[in-house]
Amino acid sequence: MDNSKTLAQEQVDEIISLALAEDTSHGDVTSEALIPPGLRGKASMLVKERGVLAGGEVAGRVFLKVDPSLEVAVLIKDGVSIKPGDIIATVSGKVASILKAERVALNFLQRLSGIASQTARYVAETQGSHAVITDTRKTTPGLRLLEKYAVRMGGGRNHRFHLADGVLIKDNHLVAMRALGLRLKDIVAKAKQNAPKGLTVEVEVTTAEEALEAVEAGADVIMLDNMTPDEMRRVVGLLSGRVRLEASGGITLDKVRAVAGAGVDIISVGALTHSPKALDISLELEPETFHTV
Repeated sequence: MDNSKTLAQEQVDEIISLALAEDTSHGDVTSEALIPPGLRGKASMLVKERGVLAGGEVAGRVFLKVDPSLEVAVLIKDGVSIKPGDIIATVSGKVASILKAERVALNFLQRLSGIASQTARYVAETQGSHAVITDTRKTTPGLRLLEKYAVRMGGGRNHRFHLADGVLIKDNHLVAMRALGLRLKDIVAKAKQNAPKGLTVEVEVTTAEEALEAVEAGADVIMLDNMTPDEMRRVVGLLSGRVRLEASGGITLDKVRAVAGAGVDIISVGALTHSPKALDISLELEPETFHTV
């Protein structure tokens, strides 16, 4: 799990370039037809609903990628709670350039802030327990780096970034291996023998009996898949202290407090990244600042 607060800038720039290519590679015919090339002015990125900010610097880099002559001032740091009326950033310079970058910048800002806000709600529901909220690999293709960053900004932690980040033996792995005649003990032993040294071996189970078998087989982490809080509590009673326990599968905001109360160590939530609502943020031009150069 990665708790770093930073982003790899080169990778971020690659993501921004792809997003801009989708939107601007053929120009902005509306602004080019209407906005005088010499018109200068200022715009503000305005918050319209409560949440947690993520992506302020990313949005700023979008404007600078479109036009390096623009002046961007990010006024609020990522990870900070925001409310309607807050100004996240200001952008000054060519109005046509501001409009060309507007949608891509807002797409990043709204989605990442939506993820951070969703994560913060889950984290708040688990206060008082020792459970940590983590994401999954259920991310938008190509945006995993940014979306997992947004989870961290909301107070969550990251699970695996990619398939080489740890051994996670899930149901289909078990089906394939059992079809070859292997028992769970054999499967875990095979994973430990063949995986790169030092990697955690985690096993997905659906019953307390499977959890016991996985621990006896030498698993480092047990994923309790789609269990009820009562079923989880039984496993915690049997295995607490012997192995880390992760709850996963269908964990919604109204259920997460009960899951945390069962005593698990980790709660992984796909909904943090696969279905958050974008936070309402807009870009507002300030006509009183307009002037022609």
